[in-house]
Amino acid sequence: MSAFLSTAVILTACGNGSEDEESTASLGEQVEYEIIGIDPGSVMMDTTEEALVHYGLDDWTLTSSSEGAMVAALDTAYQNEDPIIITAWQPHWKFNAYELKFLKIQKVSTVENDVHTLVRNGLEDDLPDVFQFLDQFQFELDEQQEVMALMDIEEMSAYDAAREWLEDHPERVEEWTDGVGEGDGEEVRFVLEAWSDAQAATNMAAVMLEDLGYTPHLNEVAVNMMYAGLATDSADALLASWMPNQTPLFEEFDGDFVDLGPNSVGAVTGVAVPKYMDIDSFEELQDE
Repeated sequence: MSAFLSTAVILTACGNGSEDEESTASLGEQVEYEIIGIDPGSVMMDTTEEALVHYGLDDWTLTSSSEGAMVAALDTAYQNEDPIIITAWQPHWKFNAYELKFLKIQKVSTVENDVHTLVRNGLEDDLPDVFQFLDQFQFELDEQQEVMALMDIEEMSAYDAAREWLEDHPERVEEWTDGVGEGDGEEVRFVLEAWSDAQAATNMAAVMLEDLGYTPHLNEVAVNMMYAGLATDSADALLASWMPNQTPLFEEFDGDFVDLGPNSVGAVTGVAVPKYMDIDSFEELQDE
């Protein structure tokens, strides 16, 4: 293995003594050898654990939390310019609020993802116009991130944020609903993770279907239960199948759903740090 850059970085201590005082503690010591994660069992947590094993980082711990707890820890560290290492994904509003960068992680997992729309078998026959709409609903990550910013920075509900954004972009609504017939109160059951990106995209779809005369219902579940919901016909659609990150689940339930392809491309998952930190790759943690 090639030589790695040293991460016995000298960082300015925050909140301890003079601003000119420098800490000789390693980065690992400063963050207590901890990477702050999200929900246990998520694919992102699994791939981060895989990275720890791959690089032999036995002293490091990946701590399970939630999206909200992870962002709260990030905000506290960021305000003091303290070091912090988190699991992260983009699109996410935190990339609007904080200057962050992904660490390069080699030979472990692909971080570039396309996010697919999946629907239950039989939806095209039962609700052909809903099927057509979901097939046409493809958006840019920047658009999704704008909705997420309304949710998390402006503290709007996902529904209100989606409606406000759609009202400000009628040309996109016209494009996504082109040729889609109106409903008569038919129920459309969405399943999604309790993640901001999934909430933004799913509520955008729900608002447009509601305005077309359908009755959307959103059910937040664990990632594996999204796929199980389609397989058991207890759900109609999901808009948050991250590929290749969710390949194991996709393959486990393959044949139990219809893949409409990507609704967005270029999504990223991985491990991130604030840009003020002097580290660029995961392998640099080996010297800690």
